[in-house]
Amino acid sequence: MKRRDYPWTTFTALAVAVALLATTTLASARPSHADRVEARIKELHVKLHITPTQEDLWNNVTAMMRDNAQTLDALTQTRVAQAQTMTAVDDLKSYSAITAAHAEGLKKFIPVFETLYVSMSDAQKKNADTLFRNRVLAQAKNH
Repeated sequence: MKRRDYPWTTFTALAVAVALLATTTLASARPSHADRVEARIKELHVKLHITPTQEDLWNNVTAMMRDNAQTLDALTQTRVAQAQTMTAVDDLKSYSAITAAHAEGLKKFIPVFETLYVSMSDAQKKNADTLFRNRVLAQAKNH
């Protein structure tokens, strides 16, 4: 049986290669978790109206945020560096490690944030509730 070469076969292969390259390029060009966390820390400090008496508790929160971001950055950098040679199973395992680290980071973050939250005035708590709620709603729209 004679093999036929269809013109779209080469085009499809090229399109897949370009998509993979673009994904890797976008992942490496995207701001790091640490960069996004630093911006979020500045934003929250202002929007939560952190008082001087809350600064120590706030510093605990930001330390946890930074630690979690470093962990996620390391895992993401490894994933991107190995993207060209990963199998589908390797890719899933890498993604699983990132989501597990995210979940573990949240587990450690919640009690630290809760301690700060308990120290807040009712107005600060209401503001925090609104800020976090709006972030969830914004994320839901993007998915």
